[in-house]
Amino acid sequence: MKTRIITGVIAAGLFIPFVVYGNLPFTLLVYVIAAVGFYELLRMKHMSMASIPGILGLLAVFALLMPKEWEQQVLDATGYGKLEIMLIISILLLVYSVLVKNQFTFDDVAFVMMGTIYVGLGFYYLIATRDAGLAYIIFALLIVWTTDSGAYFTGRQFGKRKLWPEISPNKTIEGFVGGIVIAVVAAVIMQLVAPFDVAWWLLIVVTVVSSVFGQMGDLVESAIKRHYDVKDSGKILPGHGGILDRFDSLLFVLPLLNLLHFVS
Repeated sequence: MKTRIITGVIAAGLFIPFVVYGNLPFTLLVYVIAAVGFYELLRMKHMSMASIPGILGLLAVFALLMPKEWEQQVLDATGYGKLEIMLIISILLLVYSVLVKNQFTFDDVAFVMMGTIYVGLGFYYLIATRDAGLAYIIFALLIVWTTDSGAYFTGRQFGKRKLWPEISPNKTIEGFVGGIVIAVVAAVIMQLVAPFDVAWWLLIVVTVVSSVFGQMGDLVESAIKRHYDVKDSGKILPGHGGILDRFDSLLFVLPLLNLLHFVS
């Protein structure tokens, strides 16, 4: 626990200034974080980043991460947007599977492309949400962090019924509900201090749905790790695991907030 707390404080101390400043430094940091996350995903399946599929997949991640103004510049210069780039990379991966005589299979192609979407789009919305305004990214981080903490402490204190033992044996229904409640309390406090221009009922609904989706993002990452028989996605954050272990909830919450048009 001590290592976990120290790592969390140091990581937050390094990450938060970039969040506050935003702009190009934040975008470049997200590119680095996403690259590490994609590396962790490939590593689970025993694929190398220093391979043709790894390089093509990383290019696809970088393409998906492009903010709107960067994509427009690429579109103006080449005539290709994100969709076309993803299609080209998909075709190249399929051709590669033929050239290596199915040592790299169709299933592997699907894994790489799904991995680029999971990582690339998730982290793209980290950039897009920050570009929409600092308050939105603070709200997203607040919901994720309070849900995580609320679920952990509520589960330890009151947890009796397992939520999904086949996927994450330590999570409980009581912790799941407790995380939602604590997130709502945090959202209410933020609304009182720095209000969004939304109705109270809408804020509560968005918070509850976001808290649920955040916990589902955590469970999805747990399911992936269990499927590939790994304890943590990586070791870059002592006591926490890897990048995907720390950002799994945000990869679900950030797209959701944009799809609900809460972020504008």
